[in-house]
This record gives sequence, C-alpha cells and structure tokens, in this order.
Amino acid sequence: MDDKKNIVLAVILTALILFGWPYIANHFFPTANPPATRVEGGKETPVAQTGADPAADTPGAIRDRALVLKEGPRIPIRTPKLTGSINLKGARIDDIVLPTYSETIAKDSPAIRLFSPSGTQDAFFAGFGWQGEGLKTPDNNTVWTAQGTELTPTSPVTLRWDNGVGQTFEIRYSVDQNYMITAQQKLSNSGAGAVGVKSYGYVNRTGIPKDPDTWTIHIGPMGVFNGAANYDVNYKDLDKGPSTQSFQSTGGWLGFTDKYWLSALVPDQKEAFAGQFRKGAGTQYQADYSLNPVMLAPGKAITQTARLFVGAKEVKTLEAYQDAGIPLFDRAIDWGWFYWFEKPIFALLHWLFEHIGNFGVAIICLTFVVRALMFPVAQRQFASMAAMRAVQPKMKALQEKYKDDKPKLQQEMMELYKREKVNPLAGCLPIFIQIPIFFALYKVLQLTIEMRHQPFVLWIKDLSAPDPLHILNLFGLLPFTPPAFLGIGVLALLLGISMYFQFKLNPAQMDPMQQQVFAIMPWVMMFIMAPFAAGLLVYWITNNCLSMAQQWWLYKRHPQLSAAEAK
Repeated sequence: MDDKKNIVLAVILTALILFGWPYIANHFFPTANPPATRVEGGKETPVAQTGADPAADTPGAIRDRALVLKEGPRIPIRTPKLTGSINLKGARIDDIVLPTYSETIAKDSPAIRLFSPSGTQDAFFAGFGWQGEGLKTPDNNTVWTAQGTELTPTSPVTLRWDNGVGQTFEIRYSVDQNYMITAQQKLSNSGAGAVGVKSYGYVNRTGIPKDPDTWTIHIGPMGVFNGAANYDVNYKDLDKGPSTQSFQSTGGWLGFTDKYWLSALVPDQKEAFAGQFRKGAGTQYQADYSLNPVMLAPGKAITQTARLFVGAKEVKTLEAYQDAGIPLFDRAIDWGWFYWFEKPIFALLHWLFEHIGNFGVAIICLTFVVRALMFPVAQRQFASMAAMRAVQPKMKALQEKYKDDKPKLQQEMMELYKREKVNPLAGCLPIFIQIPIFFALYKVLQLTIEMRHQPFVLWIKDLSAPDPLHILNLFGLLPFTPPAFLGIGVLALLLGISMYFQFKLNPAQMDPMQQQVFAIMPWVMMFIMAPFAAGLLVYWITNNCLSMAQQWWLYKRHPQLSAAEAK
C-alpha cells in the first residue's frame, strides 16, 4: 500500500515539475537567445531574424529607410565600431550601425542597426538642443550648416545655426574609437538683452525590443541617479501610467537598455539635471534630461558638454568609461543580486576564452576550476552521505521504538547524530554552493555580448542559444520544429544520462519515496534544461562527469565505503 502511495506521489510531483516549470521559468528565467541555426532535411542553416511588425505603426507612416536617408543633407560617421550619419535637419543622430556585430551567424547577415530615422521602421534617434523663454531656438525642422565633411575619431564636426535675432547655436560633435559621441553645445548671445536658457538631450525610440523584460534581466528605460542604478521603470509602467517618470540627480546618466545594446545620455557630471522617461503617441518612448536654466548676458557665450553612448554593452568598454568618470556605467548590464559573484565568473571565463579561443572549451575549463575549488567540500559531502547511510539501521530502530512519541524521537535522533558524529545537513552544502555558480553562469551567458554567437563544436554554433538538434524530429529530418518544452536536444539527453549514472553512484536511498524521486529526477531535469542555453548544458554535463569521476576515485581510495554500502 505504501509503495503505491509513493508511486502516486512521485507521479504527481513529476507532473507538477514538468507542467509548472514553464510558467516559473517564463517569469524568473527568460529563455536563451533565439536559435542561431535550425536543422531542416538533415542540414543546418542559419535562422533569419525577423523585423518589427509594421502593423504596429500607423498605416502609411512607415517609409523605406534607404529613401529617408537620401532625402536630406548628412554628415557621415565612420569609426572602427560605428558607421552611420548625422542628419543636418534637426541635428539628429539618427543613423547608427554596428559593423562588428551581425544579426545572425550567416556570412551574409546584415550588421546590427541601432538608430534609424523618424518615420522608418523601428525609428530610434538622439539629439541635443536648447530651450529658452521667448528665445527662438532650433527645432526638428531646422537645417544646420556643417564645418567638416565626416565625423571620425580624428576629425570632429561642428554644426552651426543663426536664429537671425542675435543668438548663434553651435554643436561640436566628436567621437572616440568605441561608442561614445561627445556633443559640445555653445550658445552665443549678440542680442540687446539677456536670455534665459537651458540645454537638454534626448533619446527617442519607437517600438519595444523583442527581448522580454523579466525578473532577472531588465530591458527598457534605466539610468543611474544620485549614485544608484535604477531599474524600476519599464515600458509597461509608462503604458499604464503615469506616462512620465521624473528624476533629479547631480551626475549620472539615463537612456534605454536592450539585452546587448545601450543608448544612454551622459550629462555633465558636475551639473544637476532633471531626467525623465516619457511615453508618447503610439509606441513612442523617450528618455531626456535638462540642466538648470542660466541667464546669458549680451555679448556672452555659454558652452555645455554632454555625451551619448550608442553601442554594444561590452563589459571592458563599459568598465573603461566607468573608470573615466561615468558612475556605475557597468550596471547597464543587469548583473542583479549576485553582481559580486557574476563579475569574477565572467572575468575568469573571458580570460580562459581569450587564451583558448573556443568558448565551449573555456566553459569546460571553468567547470574544472570550480570542481577543483570545491573538491574538499565534495569529499566532506560524500563522507557525510556514507555516514548517514551507516546509521540508517539505528535511525529505523529509533523510529520504531518512539513512533508514538515525536519529541522523544527527535531528542534521540539528535543524540544519535552527536554520538556518531554525523551532520545531516553537511551533504547539502555543495548543492547550495553550486546554485550561485550556476546562476552566475546563466546570467553571464544570457547578458554579456562577449558570449553572443560563440560556437563550440559540430552543430553547436551559438552557445548562448538552445541546442538546435531535436530528437523528436529526428535531428531535423522530419519537417517540423518541436515546441521548446519538448525540444529535447542531444545535450539535454546527455545531461539526463550523465545525471542518471551520477545518481547510480550515490549511496542508495533507504526511503522508497526518495528512491523513486531520484529515479525520475534525471529525466525531469532533461526536460527542464532543454530550452536553456547550450553553454549551460555543457557546464552541467561536464560537472556531472567530474562528479562521477570523483565518486569513483573516492570509492577506489576507500573500498570500505562501497563494502558498507553493499552490506
């Protein structure tokens, strides 16, 4: 009767895990990157990335980007990591492409485009300007004149406009070797009276990124205000209202963060500014700031400098800007609670990758390092598990003797643990240590662009995406793609098999219920882990194999343990 009850409980537990996990995972753990490849007819092909849905915009409002880019005068931008142009109409930076990053792993894949002009699909642009009471200021239709023909790291460009009533506006753009554009704004007052002015900057985007904003990874508006990173505002908050979220700060920055890309305004770090995240018409969103107003006397000029970061969230690049004075700039990557632990994991993994050249091998080497550091702890765990099995008969005897006296049973059990020098919790320590390591690796694989599109061997072309080979469609021979929940790949199967044999090496559980749970756990984990990044599965499989090797070595070194277990 008890065996039947245990079987029923095991089946219920398995069903709860299998069918409940997708809901938990979708909320707390976003899925891996979209598959870099798919297998059709037994052949592996790159997966194309689809664009935004034009139906989300006003019918007829979306225009061809190539035509829009040709309509007005522009100043080209050319750096090792940025290409694009500045629109002289409105002095907007609205054309930015990242030539070192592609949309897919295909050889002919287009480069990542971040900024696109207003009126085009996924419009995304930035600009700087002035506001003033009763002052004629340039607007979106103002056509500026340019001094310079191309913006490069060695050739800045100055835009100029005269309002015809005594004020002259200039913006001197410069750019570094990476992703930072500096805007030095100058306003000269040759009029008869003083004018009150304040400078501002903005980033405007249409549409929401495809990457979901989740509990573990923030996608959307963010900034650093008064020395603290703020992830509290997302697109849904602005949609529901209030449509404007305001902040006050001295020093800091604000903008929009995607999974791998960042567009951020960096005001003068010595000045106080008012920052805002706003919702506009349709799916338009804007991050902007303005400095405190100042009075500009006749014959005087004022110059204020701000910066715009538009590019990839490369860890070392963000850290370099942070070291140069932009506070908490590396927090553009949502490291989360385990920041202190994830950064060293990333640093070690990236160091291994730089010296090895293969990211999958680097993950395997990282696993060896982690197992070596945990070797003494694992030995204690194994000894504790063996000791617990040795006292199981005495525990059973106590349970029979004091089955009607629970307090006395607990007292005698504690005396038994003390007498036999057994710690029932010692075996759980390595598991608790592994949790932050596994979570840190999960975050590193999910967040850092250094891991994006990194291949391993054979069919694994992107370790940050799920395994593309699915068993249920006979590895791509059948013309359908299983849903993520049933997309059991080769790596997931190897994970289940390695975990099965690992449990087989463990001392057998005396409780029938525990035996059944441990019997089904490898196959439950196979389903749970199948949609995760292939790199995580490589780590776990390697960890299981090293655990089995360590257990085999301990059994060989201490044959009395296996003898006691057999007895």
